[in-house]
Amino acid sequence: MLDPKRIRDDRNYVAKNLARRGMKFNLDEVIELDSQRRKLQSQLDNLRSEKNRASREIGLAKSEAAALSESKSRMRELNQDLKNYEKKLNKLSSQLNAFYLDFPNLLHDSVPDGTDESMNQEIRVWGEPRVFDFKVEDHVKLGQDLGLFDFETAAKISGSRFAVFKDDFARLHRALIQFMLDVHTQENHYTEYYVPSLVKSRSLEGTGNLPKFADDLFKIDSDDDFYLIPTAEVPLTNLVRDTILQSDELPKKFIAHTPCYRSEAGSYGKDTRGMIRQHQFEKVELVHIVKPEESYDALEELTQNAESILIKLGLPYRVVLLCSGDSSFAAAKTYDIEVWLPSQDRYREISSCSNCEAFQARRMKARWKNEQTGQNEFVHTLNGSGLAVGRTLVAILENYQQKDGTITIPEVLWPYVGNQQVIG
Repeated sequence: MLDPKRIRDDRNYVAKNLARRGMKFNLDEVIELDSQRRKLQSQLDNLRSEKNRASREIGLAKSEAAALSESKSRMRELNQDLKNYEKKLNKLSSQLNAFYLDFPNLLHDSVPDGTDESMNQEIRVWGEPRVFDFKVEDHVKLGQDLGLFDFETAAKISGSRFAVFKDDFARLHRALIQFMLDVHTQENHYTEYYVPSLVKSRSLEGTGNLPKFADDLFKIDSDDDFYLIPTAEVPLTNLVRDTILQSDELPKKFIAHTPCYRSEAGSYGKDTRGMIRQHQFEKVELVHIVKPEESYDALEELTQNAESILIKLGLPYRVVLLCSGDSSFAAAKTYDIEVWLPSQDRYREISSCSNCEAFQARRMKARWKNEQTGQNEFVHTLNGSGLAVGRTLVAILENYQQKDGTITIPEVLWPYVGNQQVIG
């Protein structure tokens, strides 16, 4: 959520910044509604003060019948006025809040302008794509020939965009998760959490998933206001909702492995083959909670932490800075990490690492006590995949395929699979 004061005081900058995303918003209407809300709030505060004075007068006028009657009559009028003003204020606040929830985050000034992913900026490249002396197969052909996964049975059970893993592949999937968790907790110093896969709408509103992206979520058909999580970012970031952290508690670095559920409502016809885009997948998620002045250093650290997994696995990748038109709703700045897929002869996203600044914290009322100013201020929140497990499996299958159709397991994973070195 944007800072209402900044919208009022720096209207032109806010309008230009939002326009960089290719969006138009009626800021004048929002500023006028905010002015009305603040005027109503002031009137309401004055009425409450008057009510307090009238209450004291009633106490003093108990021995004077005429004065007591007059004070009680005024108290009834004040109570009715308070109800009317509170009703008006609640209605106006709801209307204004709907506007605020629809605004995306302001982009950091270092984010390049652009309309789509073709205008993202390459920051760095690691590793050389392998040169094959045989025909490269995609992960679907490789996995099905080895009997590693079954899309047909998954479709019979659940429909399209699901997969059943078995035998060595299920084991490798589990090994990857444990490997990622070990690296991030033991080397990158994250605190591991086990978090719910069902969350309330307020949690999704806090991270910016609601109301904007309701169509991308799976809502449970019940009276419990439950949604399946699209990523562990939601429960992890909400760990600090409605809290005031002390200065020495920051920074915080959280990690969790969870299943993730997405309807993929906006991806009709995209990546329908294989495991690139599914309704259910596993992910190891990284979240940072930091002081504002530390958040852009934290973004570099978070990105490098995610990269460390690909480096250890020996998978070529690149890091790109997303342009304004490709940046996500809640992010002020995002790096995408893209892994090399030989069958597609290109890099594909495997992690997005974003600094949301105070955007999510303002929605969640997540603050810290600034000892220098004595004020409670909003923290900055960051998140990124460390990594998406399914896409990492895809990258291993394709980059480590052999001429005879077998798959070499990256050496760093051998201790996690009983020292098995080859699948097939």
